[in-house]
Amino acid sequence: MPSTSRLAAPTAIDDLLLFRLSVLLATGGAPVIRLCEGRHGITRREWRVLSLLGRHADLSPSQLAEHAHLDRARTSRTIGTLVDKQLLQRLPRPGDRRQATLQLTDAGQALVAEIFPRVRDINHQLLAALSAEQVSLLDGLLDALQAQADGLPPAADLPKADRHRGKGRLPRTD
Repeated sequence: MPSTSRLAAPTAIDDLLLFRLSVLLATGGAPVIRLCEGRHGITRREWRVLSLLGRHADLSPSQLAEHAHLDRARTSRTIGTLVDKQLLQRLPRPGDRRQATLQLTDAGQALVAEIFPRVRDINHQLLAALSAEQVSLLDGLLDALQAQADGLPPAADLPKADRHRGKGRLPRTD
């Protein structure tokens, strides 16, 4: 009789899909963070923004926030930091100077060109645990999970976390 997988019938936090993915990201992503922060002086979020703009040139800040899956405020702060580091530039849109598009500077393009092959190597090292067929299957499964997540109802009825203090508010019991 086949046993039920931990994912299908979770009994503890370490059986949950999102927890397991978070642990994988923390473990597998550590070399990327060290590469970005330790060697190049940019954060993981800055790397995400730079690499997305390397692939999708001339995005507006709102489009970039959507592609990066970040809120607009965090995206705006990251953009400001990258402009200050001269890795990114804001260009006014012709005909509407209130609107801007974002482009990598030459230094930003060079940084993406230097970092991306190393991050790709880390990606290959992680995937080396799987066969080519398993990698292809995983790719499709991740697409299916993302489509399912995109279709989840919005969490508008849930309270927002108090991120400034690093803790959420406890529900009132009175």
